[in-house]
Amino acid sequence: MKFDAVDRALLRALQEDARQTNRDLAAKTGVSPSTSLERVRLLRERGAITGYHAAVDLDAVGRPVQALISVRIRPPARPAIEGFRNWAARLPEVIGLFVTSGSHDFLLHVAVPDVNGVYAFVIDRLTERREVADVQTTLAYEHVRTARIDPVQGEGEPRGNK
Repeated sequence: MKFDAVDRALLRALQEDARQTNRDLAAKTGVSPSTSLERVRLLRERGAITGYHAAVDLDAVGRPVQALISVRIRPPARPAIEGFRNWAARLPEVIGLFVTSGSHDFLLHVAVPDVNGVYAFVIDRLTERREVADVQTTLAYEHVRTARIDPVQGEGEPRGNK
């Protein structure tokens, strides 16, 4: 998928504030409102924009403690992997889930009220699953989120933020 300077500017501006009006978006990106509207529609159709959401402060909602939990599944078969993935993705403590390669099959990002919540999650939730062979937990002291994701630039395209 190729992105020109207008696409990049629209994506940057929307990631900074997805609630801004189309008129404000157009002004920030230097295009007409009709161009802005059409380009954003095309970005959605092409799958570059998948939705809009509210960012939630985990401390404010009572889940200040985060952990990354590596999980190894046995047997390493598709039904076991998919079953665990579907189960874990529905757990309220899980805020992110990665299916990984290497010594573990999953990396779960959890957010809970306190350290006892991490312990309870591992002992009461994960170890109840027969297919869980190994669990390694790492507490996160700080989580810094990337504010913006820029598209990869193609060969021959100018670098930099325009």
